[in-house]
Amino acid sequence: MTLIRWQPYREVNTLHQQLDRLLDNVLAPISVAQQDWLPTMPAAELSETEEALLLKLEVPGMEPKDLNVEVTEQSVSISGERKSETSHEENGSTRSEFRYGKFQRVIPLPTRVQNTKVEANYKDGILMLTLPKTEEVKNKVVKVNLG
Repeated sequence: MTLIRWQPYREVNTLHQQLDRLLDNVLAPISVAQQDWLPTMPAAELSETEEALLLKLEVPGMEPKDLNVEVTEQSVSISGERKSETSHEENGSTRSEFRYGKFQRVIPLPTRVQNTKVEANYKDGILMLTLPKTEEVKNKVVKVNLG
């Protein structure tokens, strides 16, 4: 009978390697063909000054009339739809990596804002919202005019 020395760290190492492989498979880059089920979300950047919150949203290729922005004292909701442009080619095929469809995103705000005094600016696919801070409590949703 052969004695084998027990090494507890070998089992931990094996478990670690198995978890790494599992996470590599789950978090691997997704091919464009597999991305159809992923929702399209505009990227956001939120910064804060003493007077206001500044929210930048990336919505390239969209017109202001296609966006719906609503601001409450505690959150900003943006929704819209990027409509596909149909093109036909007679001699060949078209491969598109553009994303089309409806999207909606709600961004919670770290502090209360005066939702009746929001300023909006849309340029080059970037929507910039200036949300003045407030001390008052207002439970009102206001539609922001973008155009």
